[in-house]
Amino acid sequence: MVATPEKQEVRAEAKWVRISPRKARLVVEHIRGRSVPEARTVLAFTQRAAAREIEKVLRSAVSNAEANHGLIGDDLVVSAAYVDEGPTIKRWRARARGRVARIRKRTCHITVKLVPSESRPEPAAPSAKVEQEEKPKRAPRKRAAATKAPTKKPTTRKKKEAKA
Repeated sequence: MVATPEKQEVRAEAKWVRISPRKARLVVEHIRGRSVPEARTVLAFTQRAAAREIEKVLRSAVSNAEANHGLIGDDLVVSAAYVDEGPTIKRWRARARGRVARIRKRTCHITVKLVPSESRPEPAAPSAKVEQEEKPKRAPRKRAAATKAPTKKPTTRKKKEAKA
């Protein structure tokens, strides 16, 4: 019996980060499935504030892999990256005529999972049908004879030109 090597997965998590989960998810989508150096480059050039927090979590996951599992950081791939909703901090703001408006300060939990690049699934080879360029679909052409209204009689000037 042959023993299969156990799939090593390293994770890091940041909890109660003061960024709304919706904003953080936009950034996380860009690094999912990329290698660690590529993900770091993407995060370095992303101008959103969530990119700084996600970069910290990615750095922590790489440190965990190197320290606890003896893996090389540049040979890792982001297998999963997701953002969960954390508790919402509720505050109040005074409004006109003695009323109040609720302010929701949302938090999130960011999780990044890394795997060695050898265990990364290879994309399937494209089939022969996909390689052919497909023309964009268009609406069917209108039939000229069926849809046209009957032509008008020519004006007097055109009648004169036609007779001549």
